[in-house]
Amino acid sequence: MSQIQDFRNYRSKMNDKLLKTDNKIIKRLYSLDTLTYEDSALDTRTKEMLGLVASMVLRCDDCIKYHLEQCYKQGLKTDEIMDIFGVANVVGGTIVIPHTRRALEYWEELYNQ
Repeated sequence: MSQIQDFRNYRSKMNDKLLKTDNKIIKRLYSLDTLTYEDSALDTRTKEMLGLVASMVLRCDDCIKYHLEQCYKQGLKTDEIMDIFGVANVVGGTIVIPHTRRALEYWEELYNQ
């Protein structure tokens, strides 16, 4: 199974488990996250690029994968992703490089599927 399918399956399974706990805080956080990435003053495409940069700077590989998938769905091309990676590395410093490597590997698998 590909790392893409592994990630999707795990994320879906664990999100379902979390939401089944019926915790009001968790439910509201998930709702807020969904609402955040809807079109408003900024379009969804721009917000996903911002989310990807923030995730890279914060060094959250799961978040990076999620936002890469959303950027892919928004039709971003590899040159745009590389610019995003550049911004993330300038803002986050060299500690972001290992996450950039994994992000590029994931992006290539998404793009070539």
